[in-house]
Amino acid sequence: MNGLPMTVPDTGLPTRVRIHEVGARDGLQNERTAVPTEAKAEFIHRLAAAGLTTVEATSFVHPKWVPQLADAERLFPLLADIDAALPVLVPNERGLDRALALGATRIAVFGSATETFAARNLNRTVAESLAMFEPVVARAKEQGAHVRGYLSMCFGDPWEGAVPVPQVVRTAKALLDLGCDELSLGDTIGVATPGHVRALLSALNGEGVATERIGVHFHDTYGQALSNTLAALQHGVTTVDASAGGLGGCPYAKSATGNLATEDLVWMLDGLGIETGVDLAALTATSVWMAEQLGRPSPSRTVRALSHKE
Repeated sequence: MNGLPMTVPDTGLPTRVRIHEVGARDGLQNERTAVPTEAKAEFIHRLAAAGLTTVEATSFVHPKWVPQLADAERLFPLLADIDAALPVLVPNERGLDRALALGATRIAVFGSATETFAARNLNRTVAESLAMFEPVVARAKEQGAHVRGYLSMCFGDPWEGAVPVPQVVRTAKALLDLGCDELSLGDTIGVATPGHVRALLSALNGEGVATERIGVHFHDTYGQALSNTLAALQHGVTTVDASAGGLGGCPYAKSATGNLATEDLVWMLDGLGIETGVDLAALTATSVWMAEQLGRPSPSRTVRALSHKE
């Protein structure tokens, strides 16, 4: 095996996909122990060197809530030489202040499509969380920053069950109406299926949300992340979130298992002839290196196959 799939293009798919790499933030925030700042910086440098053009770096949330990312102020300056977009998550105006002070130019806010998760994750109702984001987004835009809006629980919620499509569309539109440039639809507990994905994307289009403003963020709890991604690509989506080595889940949703592994995504996209700019061998080596730092094997099947480690 030469480490590359046979390329057989499929009609009707995008020619290029931008991978929004979330391993350094969404992945490492779930670790039981904090990864040293220098190791995080090396991880992000390696990811960028592998060809990833967007690498989410960290979160400026209060250390009490996510202690694994308490070193944001020390980490971000170590990334100044990286030629890639480095988005950071901010929960509120205080987090925005911290991010802007370090020169961050890409900001993300994190909302919920369901009331229960909003209460557990943000200690607010959905409406209250949107009100909290309003000045954050406005001020970020005033400073010329690009703003991404994450929307979690778009397909199912561990407390509320299946989430009605119109409910998701309402909250998604509200985030975009605040001024977000891009929307990431999160399948936080991994329960989506391809038909559900197509239905939500079609409903968003029907309410005036252009496909090019939408990214997808699938978890692989039920092994559906790649099939759901393919359904999104068939709809025209060209931004896909993924996590190197399949790191991460969600610290506030106990039933959430790992993110879609970036290597698994790149293997599929390479096989479809879709450009990503990512060197799969370099990316795999990076995830093997990070797995060594964490003291356990990568959950990515592609990493295991290419590195011959079970």
